[in-house]
Amino acid sequence: MKSGVACIISEQIMSSSDSCKDGASKLLSNDDGVCKVNDMLQNMSVGDVSVCANCGKEGSSDNMNLCNKCKVTTYCNAVCKKVHKKKHKKDCEEYIRLATEKHDEEIRLAAELHDIELFKQPPQLYKDCPICFLRMPSLETGYRYMPCCGKEICSGCVHSPVYDNQGNVVFGKKCAFCRTPHPTSDDEIRERVNKRVEVEDPLAIHKFGVNHRDGADGFPQDYAKALNLYHRAGELGHIKAYTNIGNSYYHGRGVEVDEKKANHYYELAAMGGDSMARHNLGNNEVRAGSFDRALKQYMIAVRSGTSNSLEVIKEMYSNGYATKDEYMKALQLYQEYLSEIKSSQRDEAAAADEANQYY
Repeated sequence: MKSGVACIISEQIMSSSDSCKDGASKLLSNDDGVCKVNDMLQNMSVGDVSVCANCGKEGSSDNMNLCNKCKVTTYCNAVCKKVHKKKHKKDCEEYIRLATEKHDEEIRLAAELHDIELFKQPPQLYKDCPICFLRMPSLETGYRYMPCCGKEICSGCVHSPVYDNQGNVVFGKKCAFCRTPHPTSDDEIRERVNKRVEVEDPLAIHKFGVNHRDGADGFPQDYAKALNLYHRAGELGHIKAYTNIGNSYYHGRGVEVDEKKANHYYELAAMGGDSMARHNLGNNEVRAGSFDRALKQYMIAVRSGTSNSLEVIKEMYSNGYATKDEYMKALQLYQEYLSEIKSSQRDEAAAADEANQYY
């Protein structure tokens, strides 16, 4: 499997940003060979007027013949091009060589710039719980989406008793944030989620996608529709949707298997802060034999709360692909994450129901 970075670079070659091109041009501006190429280009064309390299005749660039190989040297007609062929051969080959070097250097620079973005610590994906104000767990069972108010609430707050303004326990299951009674049927769940979808709530749209993927909450299983909903949620800013788009392409759910596209969407999600997408990229790097890059991916995923990445780093250490210091650093990063998410309230919820596990 190609690495995730290779996938992105190939797309950047097709549609690289102006900033990357400008950066590459500046980097190469001091190279004598590239300067020679630029001089050649300037000498061969002035505005819309081109000069025949054989006879020196000026003419409109639209009416001139170009060298079939370098596509730069101009001729007034096919006869001049043929006469000048032998004389031009050496310069043509040199131009092609220098242009290829410049192109390769621009690709290298684009790859470096991309890696800088890919491997820097991403933003925190989830906001703090709106009730206890602790960092939200990254594990999906550690929080719940509430379709009544569109909030994501940690499992600890969902499980804990709800109190009224006088401090009395409110009997009956209600949303811990807006106090709306919990839905009692699949139809009621769908109705509430649909209302959130109508106001362009990306979390609700993504949930609809997950429901169609799994055939849950009374929805028929439909991978193609799920994929469309993921795209819609992603465009509205829900980073997790890109991970599921990547999964769709990787596993061929509702679309043909395309590992290149899968890596592309995993990278979008990882740079947005999704640790499972980061873990998937690490796995892909391992399969490609790029253990150094894999370790970088896993380290970032561990800091964001993915225990699976910690286990892989432990295996890498046992097999000689990671040092003891690197494994100890991973343990330290995971402990830092746990210190930010642990609470007695969440522990009680996890002890009461395995569905509330948050790490």
